[in-house]
Amino acid sequence: MTVLAATETGIQAGAGGAGGVHRPAYLVFCDVDETLINCKSMFEFARFQRMRRYGDAGARWYEELAGELRRQSAAGAPREAVNRSYYRAYAGESAETMTTLGRAWFDLASREPGFFIASTVAELDRHRAAGAEVVLVSGSFAPCLDPIAERVGARHVVCTTPVVQDGQYTGEVPEPVIGEGKRAAVLRLLAEHPGVDPRDCFAYGDHPSDFPMLDCVGHPRAVGDDPAVREHLARRSAGVANSGCALACWSMGRDEHSEGCSGDCALPLG
Repeated sequence: MTVLAATETGIQAGAGGAGGVHRPAYLVFCDVDETLINCKSMFEFARFQRMRRYGDAGARWYEELAGELRRQSAAGAPREAVNRSYYRAYAGESAETMTTLGRAWFDLASREPGFFIASTVAELDRHRAAGAEVVLVSGSFAPCLDPIAERVGARHVVCTTPVVQDGQYTGEVPEPVIGEGKRAAVLRLLAEHPGVDPRDCFAYGDHPSDFPMLDCVGHPRAVGDDPAVREHLARRSAGVANSGCALACWSMGRDEHSEGCSGDCALPLG
């Protein structure tokens, strides 16, 4: 698995390195929280790791953090700013300890029925069987995402990566992978796969902040029932002249060759 991290200059390969020989049939970009899993990984992990280490004091720390982030969001702070505030709460934490706790959180959480969204997992399995590479794209970070990626067979993880000095988080992040950060990440990874046509690629998301990612590929998919996401995909579908594709083909995880679709969608890349 190649781990990719957002940096000030874009996306760089992590220690796994990118396979220079393998050429996927296409790429599938998938958001994680409430698209692939039925929770918000960053919040669930924050609660778990603090309570595991500090008991009731850890629970109070989590409630204070969650309350502050909710206040920022209610006041209209951009999601990128809220994301940065989350990571500032980890200043001084050991990166190694967070990685260990991330796996412990996943081992426990993934045993719960419904942790994964089964329909999304099935779609990713179908794409991998067709020769695609799966890319997880998230504002969350590697301690939460790496175990998820391994479970679903994702070849790449594109995520927010806290700055580490002397083995500890500084509390800063170069660039959150949210909104336009997702677009930049997706475009950079596409550029690193010159044999892959973006019009052949898929993307899955559940929130308007996923629009920049969804607009990079030929086959966007909505997970869940957010009306803004449905409307966005409906407008995009309507803008493709004579495509013959209904909204269902775009947003319900159906293949272009399923009933009601012409299968000849030539889509704009946003």
